[in-house]
Amino acid sequence: METKKSVIEELRQENLKPSLPEFGIGDTIQVDVRIIEGGKERIQAFTGTVIARNGGGISESVTLRRVSHGQGVERVIPLHSPRIASFKRIRQGSVRRAKLYYLRDQVGNAATVKEKRQR
Repeated sequence: METKKSVIEELRQENLKPSLPEFGIGDTIQVDVRIIEGGKERIQAFTGTVIARNGGGISESVTLRRVSHGQGVERVIPLHSPRIASFKRIRQGSVRRAKLYYLRDQVGNAATVKEKRQR
């Protein structure tokens, strides 16, 4: 039984991404996702506000939200997926909550997160 656990842990450690940028809830991040269509591969950027961060280790994921053409779009992205090319923090948000699900009900300027002021 011990060997099975150690083998699984080794596989998990191999697939962990070594460098993820520091980002938190309320930050606006850009995620570059590899998309394979037929035999071709391209990278598509998804920029959104982090409204939730779930899990830990290899199963950690973030939920990003943005409004596109007047329609709210949310995407759950596993952080350590091989389909993810890169992460980039665009702006740092100032929030007081761990989950920003209330943004789903907000419209217009009320749905924006204040930017954290640098000292």
